[in-house]
Amino acid sequence: MKQRFQTLKRSIGAAAAAGLLMTQQAYAALPEAVETEMATAKTDAVELATLGLLIIIAIAAVKYLRRGV
Repeated sequence: MKQRFQTLKRSIGAAAAAGLLMTQQAYAALPEAVETEMATAKTDAVELATLGLLIIIAIAAVKYLRRGV
């Protein structure tokens, strides 16, 4: 039983170490052009999501008004 517990602790430690190594690789430096394009894409995505939300609200308002409440 103690042997299994030791093996489990080592496995969890190895998984944690692998996770930390993968996280460190994700913080690689990107060229300035890539960062600028990603910021632009984020802005475009937010604008598109806002437009979609406004369209849904407008459709709901029209349906509400047509009901004749």
